[in-house]
Amino acid sequence: MTDLLIGYLEQAAALAPVWGFLLVFVFMTVESSFVPFPSEVVMIPAGFLAARSSLTLGAPIPDAAVAVIMGTLGSLAGAYLNYFLALRLGKPFLNRWGKYILLGPDKLERAEELFLRYGAGATFVCRLLPAIRQLISIPAGISKMPLRSFTLWTGLGAGVWVIILTAVGYAFGTSTAHMSWADLVHEGGHQVKSNLLYIAPVLVLGFIGYVVLSNRIMRREAKASAGADAGADARAGADAAGETNPGA
Repeated sequence: MTDLLIGYLEQAAALAPVWGFLLVFVFMTVESSFVPFPSEVVMIPAGFLAARSSLTLGAPIPDAAVAVIMGTLGSLAGAYLNYFLALRLGKPFLNRWGKYILLGPDKLERAEELFLRYGAGATFVCRLLPAIRQLISIPAGISKMPLRSFTLWTGLGAGVWVIILTAVGYAFGTSTAHMSWADLVHEGGHQVKSNLLYIAPVLVLGFIGYVVLSNRIMRREAKASAGADAGADARAGADAAGETNPGA
């Protein structure tokens, strides 16, 4: 299927100077939804075209930066689709009918297990994992994860992944005069997989950042709650004192 998509997208590359950024957004939205669509066939060639000054701005660094932004926004848009779909329809509906839109019970169960085990941090880390990064938004919606937190962690995870793929394509563009779209995708995917050792620290740092930030928020909320309770107790005590000493 990947090779079939490569052929169609290679034809679409002729539109890159005018519609390149819009195409990146649209295709990454599709990729981030429940439709099986590999992001490698979009962002690696986008980085290559940016390095060759073949996108809208005609300047390598700005083109690559805008491609990353549009790719990340597209990933968020697709994730929102899954999130609100799960939020509105609920788990029973998806378990029964999800298979008709390529969401089998086994996939949903795996995504839900990861989300329940790792919480909000899973929405960050799973954006870097093949076959699960599109589906992790569904248990987030089912669990009614706060939209602000969902946006933050999904955006960060998607951004890291998009930057990695774009950087691989950009490196090819600066070192190679010409590569076919298929060579870009397959060689780029190989480069990413063979360098997962260097991507692992990003996952670790992401988890650490998640834990630190979550702990700070929990401590802040606990202090605010304790302060509110203390204030309520003080007011209750003052009211009780006023009732027992009405002439004071």
